[in-house]
Amino acid sequence: QVQLVESGGGLVQAGGSLRLSCAASGSIGSISTMGWYRQAPGKQRELVAKISSGGSRNYADSVKGRFTISRDNAKNTVYLQMDSLKPEDTAVYYCNAVVRARYSSNFRDYWGQGSQVTVSS
Repeated sequence: QVQLVESGGGLVQAGGSLRLSCAASGSIGSISTMGWYRQAPGKQRELVAKISSGGSRNYADSVKGRFTISRDNAKNTVYLQMDSLKPEDTAVYYCNAVVRARYSSNFRDYWGQGSQVTVSS
């Protein structure tokens, strides 16, 4: 099956930076949109950023200007560069990809395992 494996989470001081990576592997036919979501304790999961197969990007207002999403289609990998981090960015970050599996005609959502990002003040 298709798997998304995340890396790059950790602890950082306010104002610092982190870079998250998410690599898709397995029986992949094609990948449409890839993105990052986050969930803080007691809150709903929210979209942070997404990028289409054509490179069109969307960001949550709360991260616009600070975060940058990118992808490497040859590596089936999406990245989230997080700069000027704030304590309110603290959350578990989940990678998401809309993937058509090999030999399938349907796209479906796949999710990474989640990465803890903690920003201290």
